[in-house]
Amino acid sequence: MTDQWELNRINFEGVWQGNSHWYVRRDDGELDFRQPTSVVSNTRYAISFEDADNGLWEGTGLFFAPGGAAQYALSRSTYNASGACWQFAGAGGQSSLEVSDDLGRFGHEINFFHGRSRSMLVLLWKQDGCDWRLNAIGAVAFRCQLSKELEPSRRQANSMSALLKPLDGCSGVVERFNPFSGVAGLSSAPEFVRWDPEPFLQAELQGVFNDGLACGVPERLPNGGFRLEVGCLQPSHFQQLRIDFDEHHRLRWWERLLFALPCAS
Repeated sequence: MTDQWELNRINFEGVWQGNSHWYVRRDDGELDFRQPTSVVSNTRYAISFEDADNGLWEGTGLFFAPGGAAQYALSRSTYNASGACWQFAGAGGQSSLEVSDDLGRFGHEINFFHGRSRSMLVLLWKQDGCDWRLNAIGAVAFRCQLSKELEPSRRQANSMSALLKPLDGCSGVVERFNPFSGVAGLSSAPEFVRWDPEPFLQAELQGVFNDGLACGVPERLPNGGFRLEVGCLQPSHFQQLRIDFDEHHRLRWWERLLFALPCAS
């Protein structure tokens, strides 16, 4: 069975390039999803593997890294030591496992793959007095430069309801993955699920971005349990990633919901 390291390699290996669109809360307190506050041209992630157990991550055009560049060794023996990474077939990323005043930041990186496209959404909350307030969102339409044909960027929807409209009446499958350090964690067996737009439409903050990306999240993290909803409308599927936190603000699980398009009548 494919372990988390192998899924990571299958999902992420490539030379990924695209423009990073960042939406950052302004000094006046507003977080506006209509126009990015910053666009970083040609953000590039080169992820390669020299053998079955070792690789290299190289990034340029990075929004937060000093000098806009970083490099990290990858290894099966050290991958996901904290248990913060998650992989499904065609989706992967990493999350803060808890809301902690000691860390000062609460963030998530979610990637949805379709062929040699990679649609990435980054969500970052920061402490604001006694609260945690959403401070920045980054959206990138990556395309693998090793591919012979690059999928064109997808048109950005003008509203959440417009983005989700093709899913009316859909059914799909859901898999769950619990935090697990190392590479041996397994997701649950797929189960049938019907499409429900309400988690997105009822969210406090609703954002739609380039490449079919969308999120429905709280602006300020609530005192009790909460969920984060992220999705991506791809040419043949809609992928939804649900991140669930308990009443103590500890991550319980990630769920990936997958809906094939067009929906059966």
